[in-house]
Amino acid sequence: MKTKTLLLGAIATAAMAPAAFAERGSDGNVSIIYWQAPSILNPFLSGGTKDVESASMIIEPLARYNENGELVPWLVEEIPTTDNGGVSADLTSITWKITPGILWSDGTEFTSADVKFTADYCMDPEGGCAQLTKFDGVTSIDTPDDYTVTVNFEGPTPFPYGPFVGGESPILQAAQFADCMGAKAPECTEQNFYPIGTGPFTVTDFRPNDVIQMAANENYRDPAKPAFATVTFKGGGDATAAGRAVMETGEFDYAWNLQLAPDVIAQMEAGGKGTPVAGFGPLVERIMLNNTNPDPALGPDDRAVVRPHPFLGDPAVYKAMSMAIDRPLLVEIGYGKAGKVSCNWIPAPAAYNSTSLSCDTQDIVGANAMLDAAGIVDTDGDGIREKDGVPLKILYQTSTNAVRQDFQALIKQWWSEIGIETELRNINASVFFGGDPASPDTFQKFYADVEMYANTFNGTDPQSYLGNMLCDKAPSPASQWQGENISRFCMEEYDALYAQLTQTAGIEARSEIGKKLNDMAVMNGAMIPLVHRGRLSAHANSLGGVVLNVWDSELWNVADWYRME
Repeated sequence: MKTKTLLLGAIATAAMAPAAFAERGSDGNVSIIYWQAPSILNPFLSGGTKDVESASMIIEPLARYNENGELVPWLVEEIPTTDNGGVSADLTSITWKITPGILWSDGTEFTSADVKFTADYCMDPEGGCAQLTKFDGVTSIDTPDDYTVTVNFEGPTPFPYGPFVGGESPILQAAQFADCMGAKAPECTEQNFYPIGTGPFTVTDFRPNDVIQMAANENYRDPAKPAFATVTFKGGGDATAAGRAVMETGEFDYAWNLQLAPDVIAQMEAGGKGTPVAGFGPLVERIMLNNTNPDPALGPDDRAVVRPHPFLGDPAVYKAMSMAIDRPLLVEIGYGKAGKVSCNWIPAPAAYNSTSLSCDTQDIVGANAMLDAAGIVDTDGDGIREKDGVPLKILYQTSTNAVRQDFQALIKQWWSEIGIETELRNINASVFFGGDPASPDTFQKFYADVEMYANTFNGTDPQSYLGNMLCDKAPSPASQWQGENISRFCMEEYDALYAQLTQTAGIEARSEIGKKLNDMAVMNGAMIPLVHRGRLSAHANSLGGVVLNVWDSELWNVADWYRME
C-alpha cells in the first residue's frame, strides 16, 4: 500500500515562508530565558528538554516536524516515502538525499559520513545514548555517495522516521566527535559544550547551568538568516522570574515553559511587554513509581537494577495512591485552561489517547477500602499502613517550581488520608534534569520512591517514546545513567507488544497497539498520570516570527525570528 508510511498528518514539502528581514545579523541581540538551565549541548547525552532545545539552535536533524505535526525536510531535499521511492517497498530501508552545499559552521561540507557517524555514536553499546530508541531495529547505515544515506532495518518498519528526525536526533560532525565514542562520550567537554553545527547559531561561550552566548553562523545555508547577530541564552531562576522578564520588564525576548498558575500569567500579561503563547501536544505531568529498591544503603549497581520495591509493586498500593488524588483540583490551581485531567501517558495525538482508564474523580474512601482488602493496614496505630512489616513511607521528589511544590503539598495530604507518610524533596531543575552521571540528584538516577515531572516526544507518532519503557532502556552505571525507562519498569508482555508495534502499518492498527501499551504501563505501576499540560511560553511584543511548536523543539524556527519595529 503506497500510503502506509504516511501515518499522521500530511508530509509537508516545504519549510516555512521567508521571514520579514533581508540581512543576516541586522537585528542585534535576542535574549532567551529558560528557567531550567542547559547543562550540555549534546542531546545524545541528555534527555532533558532544556538541553535538547538549546542544542537545536546549533545542531540539526535531517527532517523535523512543523507546528502542525507535519514532517518537513530540513537538511534534505524531500521526505522519503514509498510513493517517491525513498522508502523501500518491503519497508526495510529508508533513503535520505542530503541537500548539496550545506556547510558546517567551521566551513567544511556536511556529508553522509556525518550522518552515519551519528548513528554509530548513538548505537555504541558503551555510549549510554539518551536517544537510543530512535535507532531501534537499525542494522546498518549505507552511504553510497556524499549526499545519500540509507538506513537499513532488521525487518519491515512501517514508521522509519526515528533516526535523524526531530530535535532529539540531530547530526553530529564526525570530525569533531571522532574521539568521543563509547565510554569516552561524556568526557568530551569541549565537543559537548561547543558543538559544530549546521544551525543558524554557533556557541561563543557556554557556562553550564547558567548562560550560553551565541553568534550568527556565518556559514548558515540561507544568507539572509538569522536576523539576529547574537543570542543571550540565560538559564536558571524560576518560572515566575522568567515570565516577568518578558511580559513585565521586557528584559528578555522569549521565556520557555511558564509553569505558573493562570492568574499569575494574566497579571504578567497585563504588564504590556509580552504575549503568552500556548498549545497542546503530548506533554504530561506524572508521578513516576520506582520499580526498584531505592534504599540508600544499597550501592549504585543495586539501585539501578530491576528489583522489587518493598511495597510500590503492589497494585493495591499504586492504584490507591492514584485514587486518592483530586486531579481536577490540580488542574484548577496549577494550569487552568492550559491543563486537562489525564489518566494517560500518551494523551495526544487524539488517535493514541486511550479511553479505557478513568481517574477524574477522587475516591479516598475507595482507596482506603482497597488497601484494607489487600491486608495493608496500620498495625501499630501510628497512622501509617504496613505491607509485610514495611511502613508505607515515601520519599517524593521533583524539581523546584511553585506549581510542583503546590502539587506535592496537596498529594502528601491526600496520601496521609489513606495511611501513607510522605517526605517531600525538591531539587534545582537544572540539576534534576541535567543528566550529569556524577550527580545523585538527577531524575534518571531516581534515588527516591516516587518523582514527578513532565516530558514529551517529537512528532506525532509515539513509537520511540513508547520504546522508552522497554526493560533494557533503564538507566544504569553501564549506560552512563542515560536511558528513559526512569521507573525501571519491566514487563515481558509490554516488550512483546512493542515489538509488534514496530512491525505494524496503518494508523488505526498502530493506534490500537499504542493505546494498549499506554494502558499496560499505567495499570501495571510504571507511573501515575496527573495533568495533560499545554505548552505555555511567552515572547516580547517586539519579537516577530515566533511559531509555537508542540511537536518538536520550541526553538525549531529560531532562524526566522526577527525584531519588529
